[in-house]
Amino acid sequence: MKTLIIAACLSLASYGLAQAADAPALSPVMSGPYEMDKTHASLTWKVQHMGLAYYTARFTDFDVDLNFDASQPEKSTLVAVINPASVRTDYPYPEKEDFDKTLADDAKWFNAGAFPKITFTATEITLTSDHTGSVTGDLNFLGVTKPVTLDVTLDGSHEKRPFAGVPALGFSARTTIKRSDWGLKTYAPNIVGDDVQIIIEAEFMKPKD
Repeated sequence: MKTLIIAACLSLASYGLAQAADAPALSPVMSGPYEMDKTHASLTWKVQHMGLAYYTARFTDFDVDLNFDASQPEKSTLVAVINPASVRTDYPYPEKEDFDKTLADDAKWFNAGAFPKITFTATEITLTSDHTGSVTGDLNFLGVTKPVTLDVTLDGSHEKRPFAGVPALGFSARTTIKRSDWGLKTYAPNIVGDDVQIIIEAEFMKPKD
């Protein structure tokens, strides 16, 4: 039984790698609206701490509305919404301070009570190869809107994702912003760095009819 399970897993993995290798060859059936698979998505960020290591945290509540054009990906549309109150740091001393709540609620940090959403709306998509591109959009954070450009990679695609049986896409995205551009200057730049590296991994599936 164990051998059969391992063989099945290897078969699926091989199928996934083959699909990823063929990712740029997208078929028309892959065009249309997509829903983010929240069980296979992450949004993490990291900043320098006192000039030492990078402090890494994440948002656990976010969603992306993607309408994908397989024949002309640059005509796709994308809107992301992030709940700043969902910040998670794994700060090791919860009995002393609820650090996540401090970051979420304090006016010196994310001020989620006054600004309950962070949004990103794509305004321009540019292809740099068959499976890479840049997505420029308006990032609204703390009531300030400024342009941000993400470097995006199409990691893989399925016309029929295993188990789900619907078209699926997988993307990675990276960017670096200066938080002070949005007015978040607390302890910048010497205690907590000004540059924030953002790392996004996300899978999307077309809704079932």
